[in-house]
Amino acid sequence: MVMKIYSKKLVPVILTALLMLCSFNANAGNEQRSGQAGATELLINPWARSSGWGGINTASVQGLEATFMNVAGLAGTVNTELVFSSTSWLFDMQVNAFGFSKSLADDAVIGLAITSIGFGDIDITTTEAPEGTGTTYAPTMMNIGLSYAKKFTDNISGGATVRMISESTPDMKASAISLDAGIQYVAGSDRQIKFGVSLKNVGPKMKYEGDGNGVRLTNTEAHGAEYSQSFEFKSDAFELPSSLNIGGAYDFTIDQDNRITVAGNFTSNSFTKDQYGIGFEYAYQSYFMFRSGYVYEEGILETETRTTAFTGFNAGFTFEVPLSSGTNFGLDFSYRQSSPLDSPVSIGARITL
Repeated sequence: MVMKIYSKKLVPVILTALLMLCSFNANAGNEQRSGQAGATELLINPWARSSGWGGINTASVQGLEATFMNVAGLAGTVNTELVFSSTSWLFDMQVNAFGFSKSLADDAVIGLAITSIGFGDIDITTTEAPEGTGTTYAPTMMNIGLSYAKKFTDNISGGATVRMISESTPDMKASAISLDAGIQYVAGSDRQIKFGVSLKNVGPKMKYEGDGNGVRLTNTEAHGAEYSQSFEFKSDAFELPSSLNIGGAYDFTIDQDNRITVAGNFTSNSFTKDQYGIGFEYAYQSYFMFRSGYVYEEGILETETRTTAFTGFNAGFTFEVPLSSGTNFGLDFSYRQSSPLDSPVSIGARITL
C-alpha cells in the first residue's frame, strides 16, 4: 500500500524531470535549420478534431487524438474509442489516420494510432527523358504509435508513445523510432484549470539506404571497348523534428448546457520558428462543439516574410449523437488556412463504446 502511494507521487516527478532534461538538448526556434530534419510528416496533425484548434490544446486534449498533441490526455479515454480521419493535405497529398484506445484497470489506457501519407503517382524523369519516361512511382510514408497513459492522481495524468516511422521509394527507404511524453495537470473546484507539457519526436537520427544511393556508369574507350564502374554514395543522417509544447486552458461554464474553453500554447521547435497559439471552443452539452485557433510565428503576417504555407487561422466543429446506452457517434471537421496553396481540410468519424 505504501509503495503504491509512493509510486503515484514519484512517476509524475520522473516524467517531468525527463521532459525538462530532454528539452535542454533541443535547438529551439532555429529557423536556419529549416528543411534539414527527417520525418517531417510527424509535424502533420492527422486528426480532424484537435486540428481545428490549430494544435494548441496541449492542456485540454482528451482521448485518442491526444496521441499527437499530448499523450497524457489519452488517460481521459472512457471505455473504448475508435477514430478515423482523412485529410486533403498540401500538394494533393492525402493523409489518413486510424486508431483506437482502450481503458484498463487502475486508471490506465493503451492506444494504437496508424498514420499514412499518399503522394499519388509521380512521373519518373531522367536526363535522357526530362519530360518523363512513361512510368511512375509512388513514395510512401507511414508511422505507427503505441501509447500508454495513466491517471496517477485525480489531478495528474502522464503518458508516453513509442512511434515506428517508415519512409520509402522504390529504391530507397528509411526507418526510425521516436518517443513522445507528456503530462497534464487539472485544478480548480470544477476542474476548470488545466496545464499541459509535452515533448514530441525525440529519437535517433534516420538515414536513407538502398540502391538509389548508387550509380553505374558505362564508358567507351577509343578502340571501342566498353567498361562500367559502380559508385555508391553515403547519405547523411537526419535528426527528427523534436518540439516542446507548453499549454494552459480554462473552462468557463455558462450553465449546465453551455461551456466555453479558452486555451493558449507555446511550441519550441528544433527545426523551425517558435510558435504561439490562442484559441477557444464552444460546446453545447456533448452534442455540438465549435472551435477555432490562431497560431503565430515570426513573419507570418506578411507574404514576403512568411516561411510557412499556413497563415495561422484554424477552425472546426463536431457533431456527436448517442446511438445507444454508452455508445456515441461523432463527426469532426477542420480547416487549416494556407496561402497560396489550397487549404487542408480534415474529416473524421469516431465511435465511443
